[in-house]
Amino acid sequence: MNDAKTIPIRLARATLLAAILAPALAAGAPLTVDEAIRAAWTRGLALRASASQVEAARADADRARDARLPTLSLSAKGVRTDEPMMAFGIKLDQARITAADFDPARLNDPGAIGAWGGGVTLSVPVFMGGRLLAGQRAAGDAAEAEASDDVRRRMEVAAAVVEAYFGSQASEEGVQYAEDLVAHATETERFVKERNAKGLALDADVARASAFRAQAEAELATARQRRTSARSALALLAGDEAAQAELVTPIGALPPLPPREGPSLAARPDLAAARLRRDAADEGVTAARGALLPSLFLQASAEALRTSDFGRGTGWTTLGAMLRWDLSLGDADATRAARARARAASDALAWREREASREVSEAWVAVDTSTARVRAAEEAVAASESARTLRLARHRQGLLPLTDVLDAEAGLAGARALLLASRVEARVVRARLALALHQPIEGLLP
Repeated sequence: MNDAKTIPIRLARATLLAAILAPALAAGAPLTVDEAIRAAWTRGLALRASASQVEAARADADRARDARLPTLSLSAKGVRTDEPMMAFGIKLDQARITAADFDPARLNDPGAIGAWGGGVTLSVPVFMGGRLLAGQRAAGDAAEAEASDDVRRRMEVAAAVVEAYFGSQASEEGVQYAEDLVAHATETERFVKERNAKGLALDADVARASAFRAQAEAELATARQRRTSARSALALLAGDEAAQAELVTPIGALPPLPPREGPSLAARPDLAAARLRRDAADEGVTAARGALLPSLFLQASAEALRTSDFGRGTGWTTLGAMLRWDLSLGDADATRAARARARAASDALAWREREASREVSEAWVAVDTSTARVRAAEEAVAASESARTLRLARHRQGLLPLTDVLDAEAGLAGARALLLASRVEARVVRARLALALHQPIEGLLP
């Protein structure tokens, strides 16, 4: 009997303990914003693709460098023919010529002959009109430009993580504000209905209170949807673990600002990439001009030819120099195209430099604006909370109409929304300023 009585008690205690521990079990591990950025740099598929592009560009640069090295060609062949000249030549290459082979009848109508052979050729470029060196430098510049672009992409991802991280924080706080609004709206509706039942409030007031409560519930649903969307954006950048993580970096602890006279914009990776691409395009002009000049090669080869049964045969070597000059209108057109690409790269660099300067100026304006907005929004929230408390108390005393209470609720909701948006903006614009100046974002550089 005693055991039977203790079972419900134990079940009740277990249920209570589970209810207490459920939020802790559901919550993920703590995650700081810098940890989220590092996770995005490590796990982001887009950045993995970027790193692969850098690897490919560097392999292309190695290939362009190796184009100056000797080329080794290996060949193997098998042949069977009764064509008179080839038949005689094959027997000569096999060291099988005899006096009988000069018989006109055999020369004019030889029997079919077969042979197997192989060879090796070493070719060394001596002069290529400068196009090999220019191509090597162009490929090297292109690889370094791709590496600089990779650094810039990582900085952009860091800025995106900051926006997603603190956007998630703000959306969570927005849900709490929306829940608070629903709770107040529900209580106001209950109070008005109670007064209406006593004949102390109009039916119109009941309708207004119900409508306001329904609107608050709709806002709560929207806030929860925003929270889900913000979390999914963070998880997309920083990994699935971030979807349930506890975001512990406070949104109000703003990182320090760099000095107004910041470092030169020349350090920006995107500008460095633009300069390297301009240099690569200039080298492309040199390479295109080199195609209009003659090319000089040195060659050394060794070959052997054996009979079809591998019984007899001989080998020989060849040393030579080859000067080749290919002239075509296509090469002239390629030179003109290379000049146009060089001009385009130079203009693109000038445009990017002007754009970068404007980005810095706009970022500083945004920082100043966000600071003022946060200060004003905090003041608005404090005043709105005080107004709601006072109006609610006076309404319950019968000294203010319901509309004043609802106006106070709406005003507080608007002030809180402004504060959340301003706080997120304050963090994001600082990240964008750091991006524009190529300064650490939340203390991190790639």
